[in-house]
Amino acid sequence: MSGRKTIIYGILAVLLSGYLFCLPRDLFKDTSYSTVVTDYRGELLGARTASDGQWRFPPVDSVPSKYAEAVIRFEDRHFRHHPGVNPVSILRALRDNIRAGHISSGGSTLTMQVIRLSRGRERTLWQKMVEAVLATRAELRYSKDEILALYASHAPFGGNVVGLEAASWRYFGRPPQDLSWGEAATLAVLPNSPSSMHPGKNRERLLQKRNRLLHGLLEDGVIDEATCDLACEEPLPDSPSPLPSYASSLTEYWCKAAPGQRIRTSIRLPLQKQVDAVADRWSDELDRGGVSDLAVVVMDVHSGETIAYVGNASPYRQRAGAQVDIASAPRSTGSILKPLLYCALLDEGGMLPRTLLPDIPVNFGGFSPQNFDMQFSGAVHADEALTRSLNVPAVYMLREYGVAKFYGLLRRLGMSTLTRDPSVYGLSLILGGAEGKLKDMTAIYAGMSKAYQSETCEPFGRTALYYTLSALQELGRPDELDLRMVRSARRVSWKTGTSYGFRDAWAIGTDPDYAVGVWAGNAMGRGVSGLTGGRTAGPVMFDVFNLLPPASADNAYAQGSRFLEPVDGEYIRAAVCRESGHLACLWCSEKDTLMLPPNALRSESCPYHREVDGQSRFLLPPSMEWYYRQNHPEYKAYTPSRGEAAVMEFIYPSPGADISIPRQLDGSIRGVVFNLAHRNPDKTVWWHLDNEYAGETKYLHQLTLTPSPGRHTITVVDSDANTLSISFTIE
Repeated sequence: MSGRKTIIYGILAVLLSGYLFCLPRDLFKDTSYSTVVTDYRGELLGARTASDGQWRFPPVDSVPSKYAEAVIRFEDRHFRHHPGVNPVSILRALRDNIRAGHISSGGSTLTMQVIRLSRGRERTLWQKMVEAVLATRAELRYSKDEILALYASHAPFGGNVVGLEAASWRYFGRPPQDLSWGEAATLAVLPNSPSSMHPGKNRERLLQKRNRLLHGLLEDGVIDEATCDLACEEPLPDSPSPLPSYASSLTEYWCKAAPGQRIRTSIRLPLQKQVDAVADRWSDELDRGGVSDLAVVVMDVHSGETIAYVGNASPYRQRAGAQVDIASAPRSTGSILKPLLYCALLDEGGMLPRTLLPDIPVNFGGFSPQNFDMQFSGAVHADEALTRSLNVPAVYMLREYGVAKFYGLLRRLGMSTLTRDPSVYGLSLILGGAEGKLKDMTAIYAGMSKAYQSETCEPFGRTALYYTLSALQELGRPDELDLRMVRSARRVSWKTGTSYGFRDAWAIGTDPDYAVGVWAGNAMGRGVSGLTGGRTAGPVMFDVFNLLPPASADNAYAQGSRFLEPVDGEYIRAAVCRESGHLACLWCSEKDTLMLPPNALRSESCPYHREVDGQSRFLLPPSMEWYYRQNHPEYKAYTPSRGEAAVMEFIYPSPGADISIPRQLDGSIRGVVFNLAHRNPDKTVWWHLDNEYAGETKYLHQLTLTPSPGRHTITVVDSDANTLSISFTIE
């Protein structure tokens, strides 16, 4: 007898174990889902179908009350009370099927339907029995609300629409929680026979089913009579609606990066809609001038989050590159990096805010930068060079700071596109020789604003940042608004950039709260004459800034959109020469006491003031003077005595230059134009190439020569017997 009990207990133990472990840990493990992208509040930005082509959103944790009431009333009135199987419903279904002579009712509970949806097996009597057993096991694992959520997430709703959330958007264009009673009832009856009856097929039968359900809800006291009447009057949806498509480039990105996931972004949907509208309007207008593509990024300075993102505007307009996410694509940076170099040099004491920089023709190992207007100022203050975006002073600044060090700084700031060795970029790094992504560059500008307002203020010091951000506020606005006259206007520290060949136009700006980046051009790389950051991207940037809330009032580092000056202890005070911008020397006649970064005392004192005949004189080197006095009639040229040093200076070429002479279109060689600056231009200068007489000049000291390949020396002698020589190489 004991042996028989042991066998019985063993069998029962096996059956119990089988029952306990019969339900898979994940019912829908092999199910593929749509990629769903939402804003920071969960509002839908866009979605893509699952890998099997179905609109099947990732499962939800809960079901809206209207749909829950409707589907329970229609599918399983005793859902809240049975253990997964309802014997009464099964017997009633058996009776109805016998009377009808065919299967007209299955008697399945919602729990059994969840099991059937997860298994995907044929509907046979045996499978029904298996589903019944598994349903009771599911009731022990999941709560009733969880089972209802599983059903709502996986029920078919006709066509390629699966799940309540996808159906709600496809049929009614809104999330399930916003459905009316009529809409909730429509979706509650759809899974009953979605292949034979849906909004596009057998609409009359669908309408009758929905209205019967609504009257059933009225009988149960779930809704009142007025609500029932109004719901019955609601029309059925027509063809499925397209899903929302905001920040579509982000949806595409996440579809590849995290397929089948629900991604909550930092995008603010109301702002995104406004930015989309501005970007599309400008894009359509720019397209008439041959500029097909436009990207916009808006960031919150304090959180560092992207709150609006237009990878490429007007995606509906048919064109090559329409689907390219330009905001995340590497593009030539133009002049966008110049403020970072200016700030870095200020911070380490390499220069002061208004240090006078050379702006003359130069040749650095074969690299001869030119300003955008092809003009030279001779000498220009550093802050003015920044606001005017002059290329030659910027190259001098980079040579002073160091290419490798600047490269490292950019990498630390978040520029992710610097993948080659610093030597490959060379001095062209500051003029667009490297590529950057709009989203990265906008984040860097936002980081400058955030750093200024933070306690640690890294990687730049607060005083250096203050001068940089203030200088960028002086850049002329495309709306020609004079901030000195309109003090209530929003101030933006902004910079433009234009790449070589007019292929990329940039405008990036920041204030204490927001940063906006705009790129305009053609995704396929075609240049457009006249495409510049100031005229093309700048107006778009300011239109986007106009959408943003006013600056916050509770800020210790800003007042409205204006950055406040650093406080005591974050700067030093020193006398600065008003003319040269250097630390004042003994002979500087006009001085200003300025707040400066702590490292400013490392910079050199004024090299341009000296004593001449007992008086203080401001004297530039000849090459700088030659261009400077053309734009500064107040400059008093210096006539040196015979034999005095620094009477002449070569403007081009620079000592040791490697020169390549290009052929003209007809194959001829016109030679090299040698350019000399003389403090007294009316002096006659005799030129000698390798000790051979080459010619003479007066007033305008330029001479065209055609040296043979190899190393050469050119020597000039003026009428006062002053002599100057340099060596160069013809490649």
